[in-house]
Amino acid sequence: MAEIKKIPQEMWQPIAHEERDKEKIARPSMTYWQDAWRRLKQNKLAMLGLVTIIILFMLAIFGPMFSHYSYSDQNLDLTNIPPRFEIYKIADDKFVYVRRDYNLVEVTEKGEVLDRITETQNDMINRKRIYEIDGNEVILDYSLAAKNKDNPNAKKFALYVNGQEVESYKKVFNKSYWFGSDAHGRDLYVRVLYGARISLSVAVVAAAVNFFIGVLYGGISGYAGGKTDNIMMRIVDIISTVPLMLYVIMLMVVMGSGLKTIMITLGTVYWVRMARIVRGQVLSLKEQEYVLAAKTLGASTWRILVRHLIPNAMGPIIVALT
Repeated sequence: MAEIKKIPQEMWQPIAHEERDKEKIARPSMTYWQDAWRRLKQNKLAMLGLVTIIILFMLAIFGPMFSHYSYSDQNLDLTNIPPRFEIYKIADDKFVYVRRDYNLVEVTEKGEVLDRITETQNDMINRKRIYEIDGNEVILDYSLAAKNKDNPNAKKFALYVNGQEVESYKKVFNKSYWFGSDAHGRDLYVRVLYGARISLSVAVVAAAVNFFIGVLYGGISGYAGGKTDNIMMRIVDIISTVPLMLYVIMLMVVMGSGLKTIMITLGTVYWVRMARIVRGQVLSLKEQEYVLAAKTLGASTWRILVRHLIPNAMGPIIVALT
């Protein structure tokens, strides 16, 4: 019988607190999305892009509320007014802006557009318009436009008040139409924001369809493999060979033109590329050890796909979505 080796009593010492806490976790572990958000916040350009997108969304949703006009309001007397223009002082509280078609528009000193001024006489032979404004005779001589047509920097008109030529008083911002008005007298600011609404709506719908259909379709195809994968990918090939314009024409014939047709067209076609990307990622990821461990623990196919494979393929997915 082997002799039992006795350990000296002095070797039995309590462990020090420093040694005991060596393996202690200093902070709680982060989830996948918490780690992604932490890394995103460290990238200044990415955060700048995120803030820009949020501002665009906020402007598109709430921006038109700060204008007095809707996107369809028209005023043919106030066409083609720029966002910043020169004003001319006629009297103490009378200021005008000379439009590109050589008509006078009454404005305030701060840049608020009031109304078009009707001329009392239009001398088309001598290229002059004569106005009566608060007892002052105002003559707009636009004959210089023809004389100086070859010189873009030369004066195109002259404005006379009671026989004396007046120069530009100052340049002001357009307080009525922040982005100016178009050829039909509509507010470009509101129309740009309404256009942003349409563009962002189409983008969000296309991205959502791209994500849900493309990711799930590609994930199922890659994880199933074999004949299922072959059949599903041939369907993708058939869809991708048909030009997008043909889809648009076909749907316009059936459903008519409009925003809904555009969204359906994008949703029908744009998920194909995403499906291929996700399939390629899943084909490589499904051979990893954590997938085998999940199978061993009895995880269902759907759980493995949604909780393990797709989250680990989110890098290429997010890049494709953007």
